[in-house]
Amino acid sequence: MLISKETFDTEISLCQKMFKKKASCAWGKCENCAVPLLLQKLYKGEVIERKEAVAEFKANIFR
Repeated sequence: MLISKETFDTEISLCQKMFKKKASCAWGKCENCAVPLLLQKLYKGEVIERKEAVAEFKANIFR
């Protein structure tokens, strides 16, 4: 674990707020963004690669 749960939650909440506001941020459009995936890797050490798994993960984050 490279980042704490608190940091992960804070950063993911920023992603969620930007998604709800306009579906994009300074990094780009949410649908193409890898920031949530990177945060997951840094927090849990889990790499999500399969297209279906990525879509499911993002759907859960952006609900």
